[in-house]
Amino acid sequence: MKKVILLSLLLIVTSAVFSQSQSKSGIKNKVTLFNGKNLDGWYTFVQNRGRDIDPKKVFTVQDGMIRISGEEWGGITSNEEFENYRLIVEFKWGGKTFAPRLKNARDSGILLHSVGEDGASDGIWMHSIECQLIEGGTGDFIVVGDGSKNFSITSPVAPEKQGSSYIFQPDGELATINGGRINWYGRDPNWKDVIDFRGAQDVEKPVGEWNKVECIVEGNEITIYLNGILVNHASNVKPSRGRIQIQSEGAEIFFRKVELRPLAKK
Repeated sequence: MKKVILLSLLLIVTSAVFSQSQSKSGIKNKVTLFNGKNLDGWYTFVQNRGRDIDPKKVFTVQDGMIRISGEEWGGITSNEEFENYRLIVEFKWGGKTFAPRLKNARDSGILLHSVGEDGASDGIWMHSIECQLIEGGTGDFIVVGDGSKNFSITSPVAPEKQGSSYIFQPDGELATINGGRINWYGRDPNWKDVIDFRGAQDVEKPVGEWNKVECIVEGNEITIYLNGILVNHASNVKPSRGRIQIQSEGAEIFFRKVELRPLAKK
């Protein structure tokens, strides 16, 4: 009888430790931000219209996917704020584009740490730190801030810029920006803002194929993986928490997974 009791106690302790380990790794407590049926947990914001006013159905759910038509500028915004997480997003580009980006590179983005008022940036988005989704430039960081030190990132960068933008280089010198962008490491130096652009080192798959973006937020750091490859990293990120937005910017785009896995605080 004593052996049975001891074995039971051991199983309880082991289960508790395993459960705690799962919780810390973020596996047990994953948050499915898209349920495959509707946009519960999000609200829409469309330029010149406002919150939850979407007469052209820019943001819909079709065949178990979020469809963002791109016809009007705006985004979907999470109702909740988040910090310390692994965000996993699977997306593919559709075939439609709209003026004024009818013949430009397909464009969207995931805005992390979104804070403040809806439409504070250009009347469209909240101030935030963007993981760019654009043909040839998926994985770029863009500071969608107000120009102050309240919105900034620091990254190791290459000695030479691409135009006015820094380029992520893991062993480079640190640079801090509170506006503009830090391009992913392989962005083609001859990148052009034209539809169907493909760079020599592009990690993103061709139009119509699924891509996986992972944004790992640990404290004040953000690490971005595209299709399993590290493409960008930032530290001293300000702010370090906030809502999540997904943009509509003139190009049709589909999402079949938007999942968040909480991480233990550093």
